[in-house]
Amino acid sequence: MTQQIIPVDTDVPELAAFARTVEDLIGRGLDERALTSAIQAELTATLAAGFALPPDKTRPDPKRYVMYPLHVAPDGSFSIASAVWDVGQGTPVHGHETWGVVGIYSGVEVETRFEKPTIPDLPLTPQGTDEWGAGEVTVCCTTDDDVHQVRCGGDQPVLGIHVYGADIGTLPRRSYDPDTGAVHWFTSTWAH
Repeated sequence: MTQQIIPVDTDVPELAAFARTVEDLIGRGLDERALTSAIQAELTATLAAGFALPPDKTRPDPKRYVMYPLHVAPDGSFSIASAVWDVGQGTPVHGHETWGVVGIYSGVEVETRFEKPTIPDLPLTPQGTDEWGAGEVTVCCTTDDDVHQVRCGGDQPVLGIHVYGADIGTLPRRSYDPDTGAVHWFTSTWAH
């Protein structure tokens, strides 16, 4: 399969600088926890400094949540996305198969975490729910702890800047039925 190369939007220099920083951090060979912690700090600073996203990267889709590519590394080592949930929208319970850091650009995201299943076909165990508002950044997943469900938690769409350790728009991932533990595979294709 040919890797799709999606450059950083040149109208957002702050994101271009952030992408270069992420690339540098990955190049240092940090372990996953140190890497996600460093990216969390950098994304927090980038959001606090402020930047404007192009309107075509912030549009909700009336049918489902969408992920717009902001940057995909040519080697597929990481991607940065603008993820948008309209009011009332959410995701199924899912995993990521990689590490991830999420910062809220606007709105409120509600995240419910689940214990990563080790035995198939058993109900999932909830581990708590958090609300994330504008400017807040969390390590959403590591390869050993990455099962959650997210939804828009307010009366305006929620927009997040998501950073993943792979091209999330092409990566096969698991979706879970929380009541039975049944697994289905899916890919979050990029919106355009």
